[in-house]
Amino acid sequence: MHNKRIRVHSDEVTKATHDALERRHVTIEDIAEIVYTMQSPYNEGLTIEHCIQSVERVLTKREVQHAVLVGIELDELAEKRLLSAPLQAIIESDEGLFGVDETLALGSVFTYGSIAVTTFGHLDKQKIGIIEKLDTKAGESVNTFLDDLVGSIAACAASRLAHRMRDLEEEGGTFADIPPVELGPAPKLNTEI
Repeated sequence: MHNKRIRVHSDEVTKATHDALERRHVTIEDIAEIVYTMQSPYNEGLTIEHCIQSVERVLTKREVQHAVLVGIELDELAEKRLLSAPLQAIIESDEGLFGVDETLALGSVFTYGSIAVTTFGHLDKQKIGIIEKLDTKAGESVNTFLDDLVGSIAACAASRLAHRMRDLEEEGGTFADIPPVELGPAPKLNTEI
């Protein structure tokens, strides 16, 4: 049953999301580099700062935050070998037929439309930037969920930029005409894409 008396403030969820990524050694800049790689050929004047601001905005969305928190928690529990069998072995080995990691990441991508969905699929196959590092990490680290979550965040941020570029084109402008801060963190209300 939903307990309406227990509320977690948006700022707390946002901080927890950033902290979780930091614990896993994933920076906003790592994700922004993927976005830049994906979008710079199509967007005149696009800078890495625009991409950083877009990633920051994506990380204010509850759907994204919740997916990141759940996925990273499961990876960390698997590293500590705290999951029950056979789930422990499935997540620890990133079993090929286990699709829950992609499903969780894809759920947050839907917020940003079909371009985000197709971009996520591309990133899931091509493993660009830090996604490849996370997907092939040897040793004790478990990144079964994290690599897909990073792809999800990057796909959402790239989609935001593609939509913004369309607006700029209609206004006769490019990304060179707008400061990156315009793409930055959302206002206190998490209603804006």
